[in-house]
Amino acid sequence: MSFAVLGPLDVRRDGRPVEVGGRRLRALLTLLLLDAGRAVSTEALVAGVWDDRPPGGVGNALQALVSRLRAALGRDLVIGGPSGYRLAVSPDQVDLHRFARLTREGAGALAAGDPGRAAGLLREALGLWRGTPLADLPDAEAEVARLEELRTAAVEDRIEAELALGRHADVIPELRLLVAAHPLRERPYGQLMRALYGAGRRVEALAAYEEARSVFADRLGADPSPALAELHLAMLRGDPAGAGTPPARAPSPDRNAGLGAPLPAAGSGAPRSSRAPRRGNLRARLTSFVGRQDDVARIGALLAAGRLVTLLGPGGAGKTRLAVESAEAIAARVPDGVWLVELAPVADPAEVPQAALTALGLRDTGPVPVRAVPAVPPAPGAEPDPVTRLVSALAARDTLIVLDNCEHVVEQAAALADRLLAECPGVRILATSREPLGITGERLWPVGPLAADDAVRLFAERTAAVRPGYTMDGERDAVERICRELDGMPLAIELAAARLRTLSAGQIADRLGDRFRLLTTGSRTATPRHQTLRAVVEWSWDLLDDGARALAARRAAAAGGATLEAAEKVCEGDVDVLGRLVDKSLVVFDGGRYRMLETIKAYAAERLAESGGERRVRRAHAEFFARLAETAEPHLRGAEQVEWLARLSAEHDNLSAALRWACEEAETDLALRLVGGLGWYWWLSGHRLEGAQRSAEALALAGDGADPGRLALAHAVHGLLSAGGEG
Repeated sequence: MSFAVLGPLDVRRDGRPVEVGGRRLRALLTLLLLDAGRAVSTEALVAGVWDDRPPGGVGNALQALVSRLRAALGRDLVIGGPSGYRLAVSPDQVDLHRFARLTREGAGALAAGDPGRAAGLLREALGLWRGTPLADLPDAEAEVARLEELRTAAVEDRIEAELALGRHADVIPELRLLVAAHPLRERPYGQLMRALYGAGRRVEALAAYEEARSVFADRLGADPSPALAELHLAMLRGDPAGAGTPPARAPSPDRNAGLGAPLPAAGSGAPRSSRAPRRGNLRARLTSFVGRQDDVARIGALLAAGRLVTLLGPGGAGKTRLAVESAEAIAARVPDGVWLVELAPVADPAEVPQAALTALGLRDTGPVPVRAVPAVPPAPGAEPDPVTRLVSALAARDTLIVLDNCEHVVEQAAALADRLLAECPGVRILATSREPLGITGERLWPVGPLAADDAVRLFAERTAAVRPGYTMDGERDAVERICRELDGMPLAIELAAARLRTLSAGQIADRLGDRFRLLTTGSRTATPRHQTLRAVVEWSWDLLDDGARALAARRAAAAGGATLEAAEKVCEGDVDVLGRLVDKSLVVFDGGRYRMLETIKAYAAERLAESGGERRVRRAHAEFFARLAETAEPHLRGAEQVEWLARLSAEHDNLSAALRWACEEAETDLALRLVGGLGWYWWLSGHRLEGAQRSAEALALAGDGADPGRLALAHAVHGLLSAGGEG
């Protein structure tokens, strides 16, 4: 199937249109397509479909819409979860995401000096547009404006590639239209000047500069940037080399995604420090922001639709950086500034309001950096408490507060947020935490691993800072393995990159089995819990109660994700405790399975070994999956073969781990049971070589005391798989 939202919604199956009738049904599908393959929260779907005016019984209304969508697309494509729904399609099936990928690749080719490939990719990307994007989504003005901006930047990049190919005359008419449509964008003026000059129309090129200077002066009271003025001077001198060089282009957050961005407004080419100060206390970033540009846009949209958004994720996932980038992206639209309240150093929960007062620069008379508003007077003879002072100072202000690292003071942070949101209608809050604040109106945004390409790019960029001149030539496979085994988590990847001062990528990858001893070289100025990988995980572990710690340790026995049944029987857990682990970002619930990131699992395995109960838990794990294999075996030879094959495939890692443990611990009966139960699965699923090896290991354990029936079945399985080979 293919889906198109860069214009009116269009759905096709095998090239034939699929009817999606009804405005709300199209809005629901559009929202799911914006996050193709990822879960969208129920709250976000309700807000997007009903324009923040949901009907009574909105839960049933949403379920009815989902049922209609499943009827139109197929039940297997719309998947429900505990917090929302996701569309089980790849991003490349959606024109919007294909546009993003093509423009990213096009910008990369342009930067790499391959204008021919860049032009082709960008033409293909721009050809996906059929009209106004997201036409079926109500109140999507902010997202539409962002997409139109990206489209314009892609047009500019494509024209840049055409100019590099010498097609000056061909792009002049298009550039005339682009300048007319966007008179305050400086880059098209520079491109028009170069196109005219390259086509031999020198006088018109000089006139284009004068037009730009006049427009900027009339509308902005500013001159063109030094780069554009330098291009003009090169043309006056008749310098073909200088005249053919594009004006310098300032980097932007979108550039990380390869989608391009406009130059700053004319006259703003001076260093940032010389511009008008921005209200707030966000500090300048010292490193590049890699990946997650779509997340920045979606978080901005959530903040526009609601007043409290919490970024959730495990330690080291990059929540703080994403929050700062998201806040920075909308700072220009927040009159009274963006203020970062860092709660990590707060040891006493009662000090949370005072930390906010300090971060906002508040004195008794109110915040220094923002316009004055009369404070609410305290009762006679009483000193106002910190929360009252905050409410008094912020009651009439339009501001964004970033509450960072709330997890260890979550109750107090929630209470403060609830009070500010209730009594300060212009305040919005962006929180980061390892668990939700849990108050009315909160919208959650999970922060998970980086995409594989972004993780590799982050490693390369951070490595360049510690080992200048380093390239991944010959080591890309090792780098990809590092990023994969570190779960794509930014902090862990940065710690690994720092190790390249003394080790090769291959050596780092080979030592990740002892990752907590290896990754210990974080920034000296970081908080202690972000300086080593062990400290990152220990901080989350210490926030758990005893029951949750015990269950988390037992979860380390599972090699893959676990169903609720497996978690209850093997790990001796219950739904409430599992829910607490999910809430605190130690366990991820996805598609009906509970999963742990590899780094968290490695730490939990240490704690399980220390507890003295490791053998008991791992034997229970092996016993559970031996019973599953035995139960499945007859079904694999009957009408339910497909269903049971899928079930065993989902548990492949757990089944392999159970058999490996049984062989290592000489649990002969368990090993033979697993081999007997898995024979047909190995054959049908194409894992015949693995099955032959594992069955041989199990048979090597068997002595005179082995069960004759199980031993004979294991011999039969081994003979079948050894003769069949890898199929």
